[in-house]
Amino acid sequence: MAKYSRSASKDVKRALHRRKKGTLKSGKGGEGGTVKSRKQAIAIALSEARKKGKKVPRRKSKSKSKSKKS
Repeated sequence: MAKYSRSASKDVKRALHRRKKGTLKSGKGGEGGTVKSRKQAIAIALSEARKKGKKVPRRKSKSKSKSKKS
């Protein structure tokens, strides 16, 4: 079974094209600067796909390492 829906992967593809073209913006409502990083473009696309309710795995939460002091 696929982790990502086909439409979510299409969203990522579109975002990468927009990044290459120079029209992909970061931040809420695209108020930030132009996205330069490929990883950032993918993250933005997946985040938007999640908001639309498409099949995308949850974000990995930061694991809190518990260190025991003797």
